[in-house]
Amino acid sequence: VWLALSWRLHPHSGTAHQWFATLPKSKIGILFCRITQLGLLRLLANEQVMGGSVLTVNGAFSIFDRWCEDPRVEMAVESKSLESAFRGAALGFGNRAATKAIMDAYLVGFAGSVNATLVTFDKPLSKSAKRGGIDYLQLG
Repeated sequence: VWLALSWRLHPHSGTAHQWFATLPKSKIGILFCRITQLGLLRLLANEQVMGGSVLTVNGAFSIFDRWCEDPRVEMAVESKSLESAFRGAALGFGNRAATKAIMDAYLVGFAGSVNATLVTFDKPLSKSAKRGGIDYLQLG
């Protein structure tokens, strides 16, 4: 969702902006966690993803910094309960190789630990949130 909000050429940019426009402008509406920050920075500076729109690392940080100036956006810190929430979300994948599931479990655990709604275009991530009893919104 962060990439779709940050890059107008993203196939889901319109949907992401329609959703973002529904958030009240006067209070925090969406959170970055360290993983979503890193993911956005990595993708914005990745030529295979961005093609001719690729940004330098400094350019990617400028996009992130602009987001943090918006009163609806906050960089959330990890809570003490995140470790157990993350491990709990990963339990269903414990006996198999599932590299994508590790990131999904972290995001589900993070959302649960800060009592946030997970917003995603990713259907498997939505299923993980549902299995974990986490509020989620599937866009697109």
